Amino acid sequence: MLFLVATPIGNLGDMSQRAIDTLQNADLVVSEDTRKTGFLLNHFGIKKPQLVFREDNEKRVLPRLMNLLKEGKNVALVTDAGTPAVSDPGFILVRSALAEGIELSAIPGPTALIMALILSGLPVHSFTFRGFPPRKSGARKRWLIVDSASPHTLIFYESPYRLAAFLEDALEVYGDRAAAIANDLTKKFELVKRGTLSQMVEWIKNEPPRGEYTVVIAGAGDEPSDSSVGE
Repeated sequence: MLFLVATPIGNLGDMSQRAIDTLQNADLVVSEDTRKTGFLLNHFGIKKPQLVFREDNEKRVLPRLMNLLKEGKNVALVTDAGTPAVSDPGFILVRSALAEGIELSAIPGPTALIMALILSGLPVHSFTFRGFPPRKSGARKRWLIVDSASPHTLIFYESPYRLAAFLEDALEVYGDRAAAIANDLTKKFELVKRGTLSQMVEWIKNEPPRGEYTVVIAGAGDEPSDSSVGE
């Protein structure tokens, strides 16, 4: 059986007992980075063999995993942080398992996009998660334009090294909409900045990059407030 196990996005206290039990009972833990997952397993006293499964090797490793699942092994898939297959490896494994009639189950837990959304102060009743934008500005702008008329709140993940460029492109494509930026969620120095895209562009100029960011932007027609950038 295949288990998709959500892990903490920062605070290890968010690890559920069900997730711990599932990893403890698995025959194999599949992860992006065995060092990071090894730290998690050691913290909870779990000793299990690991197999690396990430974007650059998933097609090569997939047949081995499918053979193990067909043999009746319990395989637990985790990501470095958060919920597997959400902007992380796992989709092709899930699809392959379903195609072969292999049973699967998801162990719910933290995900940065939902936490950032509910903390943003922007409408939560309807939203679109877009994941990581293209790296180059031209492709990124064309990608952003797809949702320029969407009334839904937009959610993105971005690297600290491209965040400033992303915000500038978003401001150009969408105009000065209300927005929020979240970083280090669940950690000691958790940060959520709220304001407009132009204010975010100015703020990030003096913000040292650290970790991945979640950016939430208002949909078309949702007017920004007059408040300055605040936490």
